[in-house]
Amino acid sequence: MKHVSIVLMICFSALIYAGCNNEETNTGGQADTAGAASDIVSGWKLGPQMWAFRMFTFLEGLEKTDSVGLKSIEAFWGQPLGGGLKDSFGINMSADSRAKVKEWLQSKGIGITAMGVIVPKSREEWVSAFELAKEFGLSYITTEPRKNHWDMIDSLAGQYDIKLAIHDHPTPSAYWHPDSVLAAIQGRQHIGACADVGHWARSGLDPVECLKKLEGHVYGVHLKDITTFGDPDAEDTVVSKGVINFPAIFAELKRQNFKGQFSIEQESNWYNNVPDMIFTARYFKEEVEKLK
Repeated sequence: MKHVSIVLMICFSALIYAGCNNEETNTGGQADTAGAASDIVSGWKLGPQMWAFRMFTFLEGLEKTDSVGLKSIEAFWGQPLGGGLKDSFGINMSADSRAKVKEWLQSKGIGITAMGVIVPKSREEWVSAFELAKEFGLSYITTEPRKNHWDMIDSLAGQYDIKLAIHDHPTPSAYWHPDSVLAAIQGRQHIGACADVGHWARSGLDPVECLKKLEGHVYGVHLKDITTFGDPDAEDTVVSKGVINFPAIFAELKRQNFKGQFSIEQESNWYNNVPDMIFTARYFKEEVEKLK
């Protein structure tokens, strides 16, 4: 018995050592990054903008999201669904495809918080967008809307109880500067901002100052970093490896009592960005925990 006990103890110790040092397991990110998805600061969520996985199908993007340990995504129109389905994510998905997507999401415990960036051309298309958002339980829609649609979409957003977050691509986008976003927000209760901090830096704007201008109106954030400030063509890099001061951004959003999604939207290393996503999730968790 003593010999058997010793053997069992050795085997048990080996299993513990293997589990703690299994790089493949850690790379999956479940244990290290799952906490980054929510509840670090109340109301904050972290997940990918599926555009970061645009070289893959929606289903493959969900699998990658799950491997990082994140549970909230921002979808984009036009991503092929995969899994044997012929549709792409968007308003034209068939009923069968929508049911299958819901099944995939439920099986992985992942929710869709937002979708975008969309620019519907008509009221009918906007209604279809809101219907899709309602069906999948979205909190907001990311958009760079036509100016003559402001009042109409604000009214629809109120009817559907789904917010609209205006995104800030660099010029020639009409919304590159927070002042232009504020113009759309003025007098409208359901329109706010999706703060793409990387694009603000590309436009030569300080993201923290932009956030201050939009205080009380920020519904979502696109989390990306760039290599050169003030260059519209600056390349993306891993969050915290570029020129953007993320601790100051997180502190400002906490001061504003921001509640919403941080969508990781790294537009580089397209075919192998899961390790970068894991790094970003861990960095986010470490920095935000400092705000407690």
